[in-house]
Amino acid sequence: MEFLNPNKEKQVRLIFIIVSIVIPVVVAALFKISIEGVDLSFLPPFYAGLNAATAILLISALMAIKKQNQKLHRLLMRFALLLSLLFLVCYVAYHLTSRPTVFGDTNHNEILENSEKLAVGSLRSVYVILLLSHILLSVAVIPMVLFTYLNAWEGDFVKHKKLARFSFPIWLYVAITGVIVYFMIAPYY
Repeated sequence: MEFLNPNKEKQVRLIFIIVSIVIPVVVAALFKISIEGVDLSFLPPFYAGLNAATAILLISALMAIKKQNQKLHRLLMRFALLLSLLFLVCYVAYHLTSRPTVFGDTNHNEILENSEKLAVGSLRSVYVILLLSHILLSVAVIPMVLFTYLNAWEGDFVKHKKLARFSFPIWLYVAITGVIVYFMIAPYY
């Protein structure tokens, strides 16, 4: 098992802090940018699938570590990180090249008219609550996941386990709600 070189620890911590700040800021800023003429409409089901696969990997990794199979756990967690990174790239690419999708907007004019509001009813509130919790927790989980991973990489499994008690369920929630949000918004693409 390879552990992080103690001389590199401060550099990696700084990189993780920077990444934890930069990713949400860049994603938010990208919503102000629009690239016309590129059709990436195939991406939402793909990145919803990435979220689903991440959730499966996270549960599998939990089962592996409960069976004390550290090697499989480590492999599954690295793959989950990779899929989450791929999700982020696809999500940003899609939103850079696509108009906003409004939940309930059946005529696709980006305005939720009264008749459309009535048609979706309280389901819109459920969607908004899920979406907001998904977005807020996806921002919060970035540093949690990175530092949980870093603790394991450093060989500090006491800290790793302590932080994983929080980061794991949040990451799993974000992955699962990503799939649910996709299925709820998909009819309005």
